[in-house]
Amino acid sequence: MNVLHIDSGILGDHSVSRRLTAAIVAQIKADDPSATVTYRDLVAEALPHLTGAHLMAANAKPGELDAQVAADVRNSAIVLDEFLAADTIVVGAPMYNFSLPSQLKAWIDRIAVAGKTFRYTANGPEGLATGKKVIVVSTRGGHYSSGPAAAMDHQESYLTAVFGFIGITDVEFVRAEGLNLGADQKATAISEAEATISGLGSLKLAG
Repeated sequence: MNVLHIDSGILGDHSVSRRLTAAIVAQIKADDPSATVTYRDLVAEALPHLTGAHLMAANAKPGELDAQVAADVRNSAIVLDEFLAADTIVVGAPMYNFSLPSQLKAWIDRIAVAGKTFRYTANGPEGLATGKKVIVVSTRGGHYSSGPAAAMDHQESYLTAVFGFIGITDVEFVRAEGLNLGADQKATAISEAEATISGLGSLKLAG
């Protein structure tokens, strides 16, 4: 099994999402020691945000691209190949201002590629990245899975939609909520998330 481990939390050692993605990958490795893991830190090695020049490069000849755009295209190909090669993708996705870190959005823009992970057909769009499992670590300062604030969740809803659009319907969320509501609530949320992770071995992983 090939595992792609993605982190996008900006708080370094203080990041709960990083702590939990590491625990998930460790659990996967414990269950399947033969699993290979590719790690990408979207903060330490941030991808540039998508530009018009990058999009137009698809129709340009190599000699027509300036060095910066050409390097961006090459790096994007590596990012896409990592994703396509993965059976299971573990994504750290903290909620920032009701949505995703911009670093994670930049990565999504490099894997949602027409002709590679989806295509348009006479019957509408078709996802091509089938047969994969995504495990998302969803960390939130408040409570957004239910109650009045649920309408402000543009994090999990977006990830479910975009992965579904490219053909991945097996999306599992490991959630830690209320992290900013006091030390006791934070400790409880992390403990509950870690208990969920300890049970991931009973889930059917891709690969």
